[in-house]
This record gives sequence, C-alpha cells and structure tokens, in this order.
Amino acid sequence: MSRILAALAVALSLSLASTGVIAENAKAPAQKTSTPKVLKAGKGEKVCRYRFPNGEQKSWICKQEEPCCAWDLFSYVKCGSTITGCL
Repeated sequence: MSRILAALAVALSLSLASTGVIAENAKAPAQKTSTPKVLKAGKGEKVCRYRFPNGEQKSWICKQEEPCCAWDLFSYVKCGSTITGCL
C-alpha cells in the first residue's frame, strides 16, 4: 500500500512540475519572423498564392498543369486535379 501511495505521489509531482514548465514557456512572447518564407518553383511547377478575406496569405507549389485551389470557408489550399479541377 505504501508503494502505491509513493508511486502516486511521484507521478503527481512530475505532472505538476511539467505543467509549471509549460506555463512559464507560454508566458514568453512568441517571436514572429519579419521575412516571409519564399517559395521557388522547380521545373514543371508553379507557385500559387492566395490571400484569404481575413488577410492571411498562403503560398504553395503545384505542378504546372494543376489548378491552384483555395477555400475561404475552411482557410484551406491545395493543388487541384487536371480532370476534376478544384472539386
């Protein structure tokens, strides 16, 4: 019985210690990089760019023959199909 209580005490102290570390790291302000990531297309590829209504910008790379697809409702982007388009 004492072993079980000791194990529970150790487990509880470890869980509380880890949450304290997370809380301290969460207080630190997040640093944003001022330079956006620049995408470069290779041979047979193209760079797709889209700005959502909320101002968020996304860039991704598709094959040259695939359409660039973006959905405002989900803030989602992807490369479409040559057959079905952006379905």
